Amino acid sequence: MKARKLFLISNRRLVKTGTFYDVIQGAVEGGIDGIILREKDLPYKSLMPMALKIREIVKDRNISLIVHSNWQAAADSGADGLHLGFSDFMKKQHAFKGEIGVSIHSVEEAVLAQENGASYLLAGHIFKTDCKKGLEPGGPGLLRKIRPLVNIPLIALGGICPLNAREALDAGAHGVAVMSYIMASGNPYKAALDLREAIK
Repeated sequence: MKARKLFLISNRRLVKTGTFYDVIQGAVEGGIDGIILREKDLPYKSLMPMALKIREIVKDRNISLIVHSNWQAAADSGADGLHLGFSDFMKKQHAFKGEIGVSIHSVEEAVLAQENGASYLLAGHIFKTDCKKGLEPGGPGLLRKIRPLVNIPLIALGGICPLNAREALDAGAHGVAVMSYIMASGNPYKAALDLREAIK
């Protein structure tokens, strides 16, 4: 995973215009580098068709598909990666051959995740976001504290937009991940393109 990556984290409930796949398609054309399929409430039989459809959309585009939580769906769909919450990652052994990303919220979690074999870290939330109402963001300072202590890719998450994406990179992030900025956008293509330009 190289620097300055742009990831889309899915949430089908945020879609306001078009279909879930319309949003994915627009984001792909706008320049995202990876999709984290995060529909944690869905069982395997519902998640699998979504993963396979996304694989078809990103085919031949050098865009990663990462499945959140469901290692079986990740494995069976041929996903490039599996993403886990910190506690799940620490207490389970997953038979997944590919990248394993971990969500972390502190310096301690970041160090432990790396020590236990994480491929990359998703650090958040960095800026204020409606997804985490009432919770104080870690801010760019969290990224600055983590960066010298880990040598795996560090991706910033939470309230990321074109106006602050560069701030996250300057604080040590290798890339950014967004959910609502693209998923809830009326123009996911332009939303992704604006973020792509911001992190150039």
